[in-house]
Amino acid sequence: MIFDSTNAHLVPIAGRAMLLHIPTTALFELDEMGMEVLRLVQADRSLDAGRIQARLSGRFSAQAVGELIGQLIRLEVLRHEGANRPINPSGVHVDAYPLSTIVLNVNTGCNLACRYCYKEDLDIPAAGRRMEFAVAARSVDLLFSQGQGRQRVGIVFFGGEPLTNMPLIRQVVEYAEARAEALGKTVDFSLTTNATLLTEELIDYFDAHRFGLSVSIDGPRAVHDRNRRTVGGHGTYEVVARKVRMLLARYRAKPVGARVTLTAGTTDVEAIHEHLRDRLGFHEVGYAPVTAADEAGHALSEAELAEVYAGFERLGGQYLAAALAGRNTGFSNLHQLMTDLHEGRRKTLPCGAGVGLLAVDHQGGLNLCHRFAGSELPTFGSVQQGIASDRLGAFLERAADRSGTHCATCHIRNLCAGGCYHESWVRYGDPHHRTYHYCNLLRRWVDFGIRVYAEISTRNPKFFSAHIEPRRAA
Repeated sequence: MIFDSTNAHLVPIAGRAMLLHIPTTALFELDEMGMEVLRLVQADRSLDAGRIQARLSGRFSAQAVGELIGQLIRLEVLRHEGANRPINPSGVHVDAYPLSTIVLNVNTGCNLACRYCYKEDLDIPAAGRRMEFAVAARSVDLLFSQGQGRQRVGIVFFGGEPLTNMPLIRQVVEYAEARAEALGKTVDFSLTTNATLLTEELIDYFDAHRFGLSVSIDGPRAVHDRNRRTVGGHGTYEVVARKVRMLLARYRAKPVGARVTLTAGTTDVEAIHEHLRDRLGFHEVGYAPVTAADEAGHALSEAELAEVYAGFERLGGQYLAAALAGRNTGFSNLHQLMTDLHEGRRKTLPCGAGVGLLAVDHQGGLNLCHRFAGSELPTFGSVQQGIASDRLGAFLERAADRSGTHCATCHIRNLCAGGCYHESWVRYGDPHHRTYHYCNLLRRWVDFGIRVYAEISTRNPKFFSAHIEPRRAA
């Protein structure tokens, strides 16, 4: 009998162990008997159920051991000696696109010239190509028709800088709210901004329509101004910080989050978190390490990326200490992992791009996500002609096929599912290429998250009902 490491993964935690059942993302805390059974199997592949029961007869009843072995066999954690057989989805066929979210790229123009911007259709403000209302209205119609089985749908406004096209945003909000009311549905709006154009009047408007707001900001002045500059080359921290303070003092509809881009030379996530969370007052701070394009000059090196993840673990220690006291530190990356583990989330695809989400460029083309707008990756139809189902379905089915990849046996395959399409597109020229360049760090990160989750579950399980479950309702 063997332990099938392609379907189960053990995470030791100070004298005990958690078992991740990989196919279902279910977590089990092993008792002493469970740990002994797995220890014996891993030490001696020649043992069968009877011999294991005999070995443990002085400590546990044969019936209890036999029942446990039966459960582990049914979960395909234990199997009779032979090749490992990872449980993976097979023959995934995609022919329906139940959208929950549409992303509107309302203007390619931006008043900043951030050195690391990934937008391939980015323009200076004067050359910005603005989406017209006819395109936006068709996008909203597509969202409601494809998401007709959903009670709640979302519209994301993106750019460039979306605040440079506020007239269109106001038109879309009015149109979408009227459609939602007529259909008996709820529509949510969200927007990511560099904050430089915020005014009290705009904040009050977003508050009235309950926008989810996220601000792109990279940390204290020295860090932020390194990359986030105006078209004229001037740093933007002072104006962004002033607008953020105004926003956080005035906005009440929903918590406001910060999005940090980590580039070469920027690895001190603890100092950044302290500044954005504790000094400026953001509710959550999420970090996006850039690893996609070595030749661009702003990607984190391998050593820097390892330093970032070490910082993530130290921030995670602060998160754990606060969670045990019933508080949330706003470390978004770990909070999302806690949410995934708590919900038992398992993914066949890396994200909802192409199924639950599509991004519309200024001309009406349907892109896999907002990152691909303006790229050379062909669009998958348009809001005028509809979704190119055959082409999009083939793309997603290829993405779901793990055969011949390391993902087929990886223990985080149902939490990662291969990595970001756009990151692979930029780094390898192929959106289906797996993001192998940071697999080991991701596996270590998930193991760290399992340890944190186990500690919270044991010592303060009410944290999840107070801080995790409300995220789903929101």
